[in-house]
Amino acid sequence: QVQLVESGGGLVQAGGSLRLSCAASGSVFSINAMGWYRQAPGKQRELVARIFSGGNAYYVASVKGRWTISTDNAKTTVYLQMSSLKPEDTAVYYCNVLSGWNDYWGQGTQVTVSS
Repeated sequence: QVQLVESGGGLVQAGGSLRLSCAASGSVFSINAMGWYRQAPGKQRELVARIFSGGNAYYVASVKGRWTISTDNAKTTVYLQMSSLKPEDTAVYYCNVLSGWNDYWGQGTQVTVSS
């Protein structure tokens, strides 16, 4: 089992920045990838960014060049540095960890970008 605790959401003006954090505990030795999804009202949850244990990262096209995903040295905390935020980035952001055959989710953190 992996437990996830997220932090860092909030309200920011368009063009601003926020950093999300997600700390994993428990069976962290088998983590393959860590990432972030988001879900806006009335929309499906979408993968925003993911970083693999080898260091490769994926970004959805809409955030590429604006955001950066990273981990700490222990690879048990994942960060999402969000810059140049837009109102359309408003959503609940969920941390996601792939560990072995299992999929774990954080509780979600609200990010609201005002115009």
